[in-house]
Amino acid sequence: MALFLLLILTSLCTVGQTALTLGDCGNEARRPAYTDIAVMCGTRHIELAIQICPVIYTGYNASLLRLNHISDDVACQSTLDTTVFPPVARFKFPIRELNACGSNFRTTSAPGTGVFSDFSNIQTVNISGIVRSYDPTTGTITYNAELKYYYSCAYPLEYLINNTRVDVSSSSIALKDQNGSFVSTLRMGLYKDKNYTTPLIIPPLGVELRTDIYVQVIATNMTEQYFVLLDRCYASVSPHPTNSTFFNLFVACSIDPLTTMLENGDSQRARFSFKAFRFIEQQNETVSTYYLHCITRLCERSTCSSFKQCNNGRRRRDTASVLQDGISQPSLLTVAIKANSEDHDPSLKEKTKDQQENQSAAVGLGVAVAVLVVVGVAAMLLAISLYRKLRRLS
Repeated sequence: MALFLLLILTSLCTVGQTALTLGDCGNEARRPAYTDIAVMCGTRHIELAIQICPVIYTGYNASLLRLNHISDDVACQSTLDTTVFPPVARFKFPIRELNACGSNFRTTSAPGTGVFSDFSNIQTVNISGIVRSYDPTTGTITYNAELKYYYSCAYPLEYLINNTRVDVSSSSIALKDQNGSFVSTLRMGLYKDKNYTTPLIIPPLGVELRTDIYVQVIATNMTEQYFVLLDRCYASVSPHPTNSTFFNLFVACSIDPLTTMLENGDSQRARFSFKAFRFIEQQNETVSTYYLHCITRLCERSTCSSFKQCNNGRRRRDTASVLQDGISQPSLLTVAIKANSEDHDPSLKEKTKDQQENQSAAVGLGVAVAVLVVVGVAAMLLAISLYRKLRRLS
């Protein structure tokens, strides 16, 4: 967010009336300074607070401060707040191009760096304008001072939502608004049904493999001007994905076969589902735990369709090219892994025992037959020998 104030003073004079007097201001009755304006860059509105005592000292009042030259719209006029000290003139206007009290909207693009290095078009919207004093003096010249208060809020439109453990029902990503961030409006949740009515409560031993897990990223309490578009969602073993094994569910138009995109870039919510799986490197663990990350883009309604096109010039990573060694297709997620170290088949043992007994019986029978043959041959030879001896004697 770029916040700056340009304050120009040319002379001092008293113009108009105000509900406050310099006597009410005490030590705050002074010349204006660069610190007299405070800007709050919210997710639905921008709020300005300008210290009114220096304005009175210069010769104006709250009604003579004009936001972007608008004087006929009550919603764009200031309100005097005397409940704080020093008192201030407050402006509050919505973040919508058609009725942002004349604010300028400028969207810029730049190549992504860091976790956004896969994308060549990272956008930022800058909302800016000016509050200036109105001089009612008529004529050719004036001696009245001119006050100018410039404001600017820069909102990045690309965010990384991470550290959402899959073994919890959901996780809110809520960060304190700083430099005009929309990230506090984003929430990622896990559901068990395609209607997104029942949150997914993951049991202690994890969900069943190939269970359908429904994911929703939704923006709440955010200006209606922007839609939610998921650029990339992936899982990693570590909550810090930089140096961790990871698996892409989708990157732009490259979608894993077991991931289904249900809604993306059409409203202030995005939805998809994937089959429960596990990382092979966690096969020795009872429960496989990993973390789901989604790079989420906020795009203007009129430009979301261009980001959804696959030929829009963004660098895309092929899902197959980012698979780490040892990672198979999705099969299990946070599920108890119980595998026996070896197989036991009693019928196989009985079969082997019978075969051994049959082999032993066959061997014994062969030996018996061989002995009988030898005995038979010996008896025949003995009979022939006796026959020849008896014949010679006769």
